[in-house]
Amino acid sequence: MNSTRLDEIITILKSIILQNQSQNIYESRMVNGLKYENNVVSFTLELPQDQLKQSETIKKFIQDKLHSLVNIEKVEIILTSHKTNKNANINEPLKPAKHLIAVASGKGGVGKSTTAINIAVSLSKLNYNVGILDADIYGPSLPKLTGINNKPKSNGKKIIPHVAFGLQVMSIGYLVPEDAATIWRGPMVMSAIEQLLRDVNWSNLDFLIIDMPPGTGDAQLTLSQRVQLTGAIIVSTPQDLSLIDARKGLNMFKKVNVPILGIIENMSYFECNNCNARHEIFGHGGAKAESEKLGVTFLNAIPLDISLRSTSDEGNPIVHKEPNNAISNKYMEISYKILNKIEKNIKQTPQIIQ
Repeated sequence: MNSTRLDEIITILKSIILQNQSQNIYESRMVNGLKYENNVVSFTLELPQDQLKQSETIKKFIQDKLHSLVNIEKVEIILTSHKTNKNANINEPLKPAKHLIAVASGKGGVGKSTTAINIAVSLSKLNYNVGILDADIYGPSLPKLTGINNKPKSNGKKIIPHVAFGLQVMSIGYLVPEDAATIWRGPMVMSAIEQLLRDVNWSNLDFLIIDMPPGTGDAQLTLSQRVQLTGAIIVSTPQDLSLIDARKGLNMFKKVNVPILGIIENMSYFECNNCNARHEIFGHGGAKAESEKLGVTFLNAIPLDISLRSTSDEGNPIVHKEPNNAISNKYMEISYKILNKIEKNIKQTPQIIQ
């Protein structure tokens, strides 16, 4: 990083004072994650609530100021704001649907997002009103999985979610450019996720599927504590390394008293159409054995399959595009098991009579 150029950038940021503010945007800590690399300036700008209506004007003003520096090719500004509702209890759990289900994994690359959207579509096919929230701030997948890339509209108070395959869908990926560097610290990540839960006009949802960020860090733990989750689904592949991380994710939910609805073994095997043989590329049955060991429901084994991959890449999930496919039937089976598990958990929950 060019320290001289960074100093020049900071000097410009220090010269900008927003209306009704006594300090400049840099010293008031509105600017976070400032970076200068390859002639690109990037940072997150956390605006006060009373500045939100002018957010795009403010953004363009700052960009024009920074573009005055020689060799600045691009200025990426991600807008965010922390909203506190004075009439609400900030410790009150968020619950924008009757049932909120977290789809999680201990690590990335296990097909969690593809699993989440196909579960959402399968529940919708059972005549439930379903939404899906892509809570993976750093690597949102929902724009690709839905084939939607445009910004959502607003009703003046809340963001209106996009609709795809009968689902209400929302992702940070709809709000920031696909190639934008998302340089957010933990508290800012949680602020963004809470806004996607609180400030989106989710309408009469029976289920909201939350595609969780991978891992078991502070963002995942805080989200589990702030959201009134009905339960969590753990996605893993068969090999030991993935199972170790899946176990960490499962234990995290147990620590915050979130019921585990079950484990899914993704990429479980590959069936060759030419030789009619099953190839267990990553091993097989590890997730099922782990679920039995931990006393958790095994929801299903999903194979590696060209159709599953291609429909996801096309932005048309397999349960929607190929409802009669054997894999689609597996996702429908998963949904039935989820419903049975939730009903069982509700019956087992003690009722407090006042």
